Amino acid sequence: MISLSRRNKDTLIAGAFQASAALCILILFLIMVFLFVEGLPVIKFISPLDFIFGREWYPTDDPADFGILPMIVGSLAVTGLSSVIAIPLGLMTAVYLSEIASPRMRGIIKPLVEMLQALPSVVIGFFGMVVVAPYLQETFGLATGLNLTNAAIMLAFMAVPTITSISEDAIYSVPNELREASLALGATRWQTIARVVLPASLPGISTAVILGMSRSIGETMVVLMVAGGAAMIPGSLFDPVRPMPASIAAEMAEAPFHSDHYYALFATGMVLFVFTLMFNILAAWIAEKKKQVGVSTL
Repeated sequence: MISLSRRNKDTLIAGAFQASAALCILILFLIMVFLFVEGLPVIKFISPLDFIFGREWYPTDDPADFGILPMIVGSLAVTGLSSVIAIPLGLMTAVYLSEIASPRMRGIIKPLVEMLQALPSVVIGFFGMVVVAPYLQETFGLATGLNLTNAAIMLAFMAVPTITSISEDAIYSVPNELREASLALGATRWQTIARVVLPASLPGISTAVILGMSRSIGETMVVLMVAGGAAMIPGSLFDPVRPMPASIAAEMAEAPFHSDHYYALFATGMVLFVFTLMFNILAAWIAEKKKQVGVSTL
């Protein structure tokens, strides 16, 4: 049996971690290369500006129309509306769990909130089709309940656990010295939370919000089931939409291999990848810019 010194063991463990990190980066890079190799040929039959800003998506016409602006607008609209719902709900839940709830209550509620993240997206989509869609249709007198609002509500349910979990950890990690100093200066509990704790945990909260939005814009099954599937620019909150992930999932199986339709779908995936990458870069930038110094560094 080979006996290793403590230094050699540390070196092997560090090497294993570095190899794992390098493998993850390599896999992501290869996926990105494959996506761009399959998507860039779209410029052979349509200009990038016409592809991004075109308003018509009719891949079976002759000649075919490949304009993804309605899908981009649909993705941004669904993500924005779901964020309006999920961010306040997730942040308030995180503040309650970290600052108000008793340890026993925190131990009960936090696992329940995180269990929402374990729900399969198809289950959430099915709930939106069977329960939320008929309710919206009957309440507002709509032609269909499968629309932008329905998709946003379902995506908000999926984003809340991410926002709550990361925000709660960030708030909970704020040093108690900051809370005690604020209370000692005469601030109330709510003033301490609003003016001391939340600003100190802002990098973590910002990261949580951006990651929640990234999950919303990249979600496929829910928007495929409840968004309505209409490739049109929405004029109201109750219009059907077709976000980019839904279009890719719905049509990829029908697109002939290496056809114009095939390349257009991969190019749509490129655009979606760029949006997701921008969200993650924004999260890293905000976290670095708002990083606290001294005792409040998280």
